[in-house]
Amino acid sequence: MRLILLSVFFLAALFAQEEFDTYSKPFGFPESNTSQQIQSEKVLYVNYEDLPKRIVKGEIFPITIRLLSTTDKYEQIKYNFSNQDGLKSLNSIPYRVENGKYFYDTFYYLANSSWARLPDIEAYIEPNPNNKYESTVLKGKKLNVITLNPKNNFSNIIAEHFGLVEYKTTSFDNLHNIIVFVAEAKRCDIANIEFKNVYKQGIESIIESIEDSKITYFVVVDKKVETFKFSYFNLEQNRFNNIHIPIIVDDDKVTTQTDLKPKDQSKERIKLIIALSVALVLLILIVWRKKYIYSILLIFPVAYITFLSAPSKNLCIEEGSNIYLLPVSNGTIFETTSETIYLQQEGKAKGFVKVKLKSNKIGWVKNENICKY
Repeated sequence: MRLILLSVFFLAALFAQEEFDTYSKPFGFPESNTSQQIQSEKVLYVNYEDLPKRIVKGEIFPITIRLLSTTDKYEQIKYNFSNQDGLKSLNSIPYRVENGKYFYDTFYYLANSSWARLPDIEAYIEPNPNNKYESTVLKGKKLNVITLNPKNNFSNIIAEHFGLVEYKTTSFDNLHNIIVFVAEAKRCDIANIEFKNVYKQGIESIIESIEDSKITYFVVVDKKVETFKFSYFNLEQNRFNNIHIPIIVDDDKVTTQTDLKPKDQSKERIKLIIALSVALVLLILIVWRKKYIYSILLIFPVAYITFLSAPSKNLCIEEGSNIYLLPVSNGTIFETTSETIYLQQEGKAKGFVKVKLKSNKIGWVKNENICKY
């Protein structure tokens, strides 16, 4: 009897254990196999190296992050960006500096709003077979953005440096002069340049870069304006600086010899004076010595004087030709000919001819638009 009771007790205990095991397993999930589990390994560590304490709306500024990888079993480290606000990203591929075991990756942004937040930056390794390596996320931070309150002559330029390379002024029409200047800037959204209270303005050519930019710009102003003045905000000095362009309407006055003024008339006058002096000396010798053989030598300076003194010739301009403000490729077009016309030639530049319109405005026509006979 005792043996029978022990057998019944053992069977009851075994049944209870099986039932417990059945209900203790999660419903719908297979039994776990720890030998098949793959856990991601954290090998990337990312932090901000430097953050600006304050930025100006319209400023281009850098953000540098410090990155450490505890493995070298990868081809490259990439980034994903998300949740940024009030910023324009200028480079998705970082400017990298390697120092020991650390990478210092720099990204540039343009602050285009009075409220800005850096993006969340996810760093990850490629290739990453079987998701072996875990990605790392650096949370973005809110930035302290200030908005300038400039005077009316502000040019919209915010830069670490801004300076004129060259400039010139010529007559545009009976009421206006046109000023053309070339400027260089550092860490500047130079395409944002704009002036108030001018008749016309525009970009003739531009080279945009995060660090160094260059622009050729024109403004058409009233003839009463004697000095064109404007300001820009200097990031290094933390202040507004003024730029002055004296308006000297003189075709011979150029700060630097460039295609903005391809022909220097003052040199032509010097050549004319020299030729006249040589001709005068030869004439005196002929009269004084009465050696008319010198008359042959007189032919050369007289011919050169005639060439220099010849009036500008008229050019035939084809119908549909564009008249440009400056001799610059993809420059500003201010008039298009509706028929074949004849205009007075005023000068030449590479690929262009300077002409005087019937309205007395000065413009440039491409050589390919000159009538071919």
